[in-house]
Amino acid sequence: MLPAGAFTFGEAADAGVTVGRLRHHSLVTPSRGIRQPLVPLAPELESLVRPLTLVTAFSAASHATAFTLWGFPGFLPGRDDPVTHISRPDSTAIPRRSGVRGHRGQFFADEIVTHNGLLITSRARTWLDCSRKMGIEELTVVADHLLRIPRPVFEDRTAPHCTFEDLSEMLDRHKGTPGIRKARIALDRARVGSDSAPETRLRLAMEDAGLPEPLLNVPTQLRAAVVRQPDLSYPEYKVAVEYDGEGHSEAAQIVRDIAREEDFARTGWMLVRISRRHMENEARAAVAKVRSALRSRGWQPN
Repeated sequence: MLPAGAFTFGEAADAGVTVGRLRHHSLVTPSRGIRQPLVPLAPELESLVRPLTLVTAFSAASHATAFTLWGFPGFLPGRDDPVTHISRPDSTAIPRRSGVRGHRGQFFADEIVTHNGLLITSRARTWLDCSRKMGIEELTVVADHLLRIPRPVFEDRTAPHCTFEDLSEMLDRHKGTPGIRKARIALDRARVGSDSAPETRLRLAMEDAGLPEPLLNVPTQLRAAVVRQPDLSYPEYKVAVEYDGEGHSEAAQIVRDIAREEDFARTGWMLVRISRRHMENEARAAVAKVRSALRSRGWQPN
């Protein structure tokens, strides 16, 4: 059976499709040796990229394409370009075909993996490959995402995508790679505990402004039967910081947010709520709110 989306000539032959059928007007040619329905049944990126990793031996999705397929957060310049990034070992020819931006490099065995049926650079290798085009803050956002410990209640995994050791080893393997200096700084700034890209950006903005480093998503016992887990917190000053994303405008969530704020207030904590608006202009408004709360609780800058 052929895939619902794009497929290679080899897959067509294995499925018994004739050469004449491959010339039918209902099929288009996204790249040499590949056919795709004029109106794809499965237009998802994976279905379009998969045959490009099969039609030429030793090929894997990489760089911006892998960044998107892995669902990385963070801003990567050029990630929306309509081109597929394909990498091959440096002992082979660089991929050259329509719609493909080819790369060659040195790959260790664990740096090419299978994801939903296609070959792709590992998460750690993709992070390093994209470091050339990304800023330190955005590299830190991705590093925090990779290091994050999942919550089994909401996810089908119990281990983080990567450890500090995984990312550090990736940097040690590929010394001299363009962008590696930025990646090293980003890894130094990365922390375990951030649940989202806005939380990471908020933490970095606070630290860059000279505020103390907060705890990240640490359960906080407020009363005997009440435990809250603020996004960022300063137990010493009883200051909690929450980033309220888009979902916090829903009626049910508003009720939960009020209850949360009351729980903190009853036990002498100050809850600082940050919205997307506060994150504009390099998060200056967000930093100002947190700084004011900390100073009201006795914190003094060095």
